[in-house]
Order: sequence, then C-alpha cells, then structure tokens
Amino acid sequence: MTNPVSRRTFVKRTVLGASALLAGCTEQSVVERVDTPLTAADRVPLGVSGVTVPRVAMGTGTHGWKNASDQTRLGMENFARLMAHGQNRGSAFVDAADLYGSHEFVRNALKTGAIARDKVAILSKVWFAEAPEMTPTDTARPEVERFLEEMGVDEIDVCLIHCVQDSQWPEQLERMRDELSELKAKGAVRAVGCSCHTHAALERAADHPWVDVILARINPEHKRMDADATTDGVGATLKRARANGKGVIGMKIFGCGDLTSPAQREASLRYVLEKDLVDAMTIGFTAPEQIDDTMGMIDTILAGA
Repeated sequence: MTNPVSRRTFVKRTVLGASALLAGCTEQSVVERVDTPLTAADRVPLGVSGVTVPRVAMGTGTHGWKNASDQTRLGMENFARLMAHGQNRGSAFVDAADLYGSHEFVRNALKTGAIARDKVAILSKVWFAEAPEMTPTDTARPEVERFLEEMGVDEIDVCLIHCVQDSQWPEQLERMRDELSELKAKGAVRAVGCSCHTHAALERAADHPWVDVILARINPEHKRMDADATTDGVGATLKRARANGKGVIGMKIFGCGDLTSPAQREASLRYVLEKDLVDAMTIGFTAPEQIDDTMGMIDTILAGA
C-alpha cells in the first residue's frame, strides 16, 4: 500500500517545483527545492486559521490539575531548559493552560531568553467549569487579559475553551465564544477553538463555523480517549474537521504516558500521521531526550521509512 505521508511529500515537492518553474527559476534551483524532505520541525498551517506551528508542541499539562503539572513540578529553571531544548530541536510550540499553572513558567522562559517569542507559537486554554482551585466562568475577556499579563506577551497564537464535553457547548458557552471572537478581532488572540473530551463535543466542533482549531484525543490503542466513540470513529470526525478547514492538534498521542514502549510510541505517531488525522500534536515531555526521540521518530515516518 502506498504510504500516504510519502505521497503527500511527493505532491508538495511537485507543486513547489512547478511553482518555481513558473517563477522563472533555474532547473538546478527546482531540483534543490524538490529534494527538501519533510521534517518534524516544519511549520504547518492549522487549517485555514492563518496560524502556522511546528508539528510538535511541548505540552505543559501532563497530569495537570490544581494549577500544577509534571512540567511545572520540574521547577522554573528545569522547565526553561526543557523549553529551550524543544525550541532548538524544532518543537517551537508551547501548549499552556490556566489549569496547569504554566503561564508564569512560560513567562520566565521568555524573560530569561530560554525561548524567543518571535520563534515560539503559544497556545493556551480558558477553563470554565467547576474544578479544585479554579473559578467557574462564562467569560473570556478577563481571563485572556490575565493570561497575556501572566506570560508577558501581547498576543496568544491559539486560545481554546478547555475541556468541552456537552454536545451543546456552543450554545452553553455563547458569551465566552463571543468574547474570544472580539479578542481575535482586536489581535489579542489569532485563532480560537476548543479542546474536546467527548466525541459528541468533538462532532459539534468539527462542523461549527466559529471553531478555528480543535485539540482532540487520539491514539490507536484508545488510551485516555473519548468513551463515547471508537478510535476509528474519532479519526473519521477529525478527517471531517480538517476537510472543513479546521486545524486539528492531536493530544494523548502516547496515551498520557500509557504507551511506553518505543514500538507503541512509533505506532501511534504513524497512525495519526499516515492517516492524515492531525496537523500537529502536543506531547508532554519531561526530559530533553524524550523530545529528541519523538522528533527523530517523526522524521523517519515523514521520510517514508
């Protein structure tokens, strides 16, 4: 069977070559562009949102709850080192959230120069429900304004409503959606959407015109995934979302740490990439070698090996 990744690579390279010819480039320059391989570090578009990100985000919310996570528990200095390694390795994309308590850690990494704002895409999420240490809300403006201050940035690349589960979430969170749209119009955020924790919520997001970007749980062993759908069912919905122009970021790719062996991790990466289910993915690294291992696996898969 033809490897879908390899075919997409060929099509992309062919289009680049044709474009170069139309622009009057020499034959040699066309060959140089055609031979450029796809890599894990490539910046890719999130649907039609206008936002581009690396294929891999550095998640900051592994076992995230009560304003803490495995990443923040590393401490400020080690967190910054981890982010710096990710940026240098090509994973210049930080997945933060209010729930994780990671904003101040991102601010420190930016302030100390461990990561550079002009190189790193930033995603964060607004929590709206009952939870320990969190205040329920139906607003977005004061939360996002606080996020900007906490991280010391002027703009968030992607801002999501965190953990929607009800199929009626667009109606229930209409005020929050409207305020996120206003913040987008003002340039405080570039793209909006939601992270989905049921298939019913995901199906609404896949078709809803307000949604630019979806964060969804996906892996071939159905670990820590939606209980109301099969893995293939979730995959079909993600494909529909992408066909509708939504940017899709996969999460729980390694089952929140349940997929531990190299074979399991590679199989999961192959599943989401070769089936064209996601634009990018977020993974909760806690050590530099984990970043290197994952980026290397993705490079191998994109090369068609």
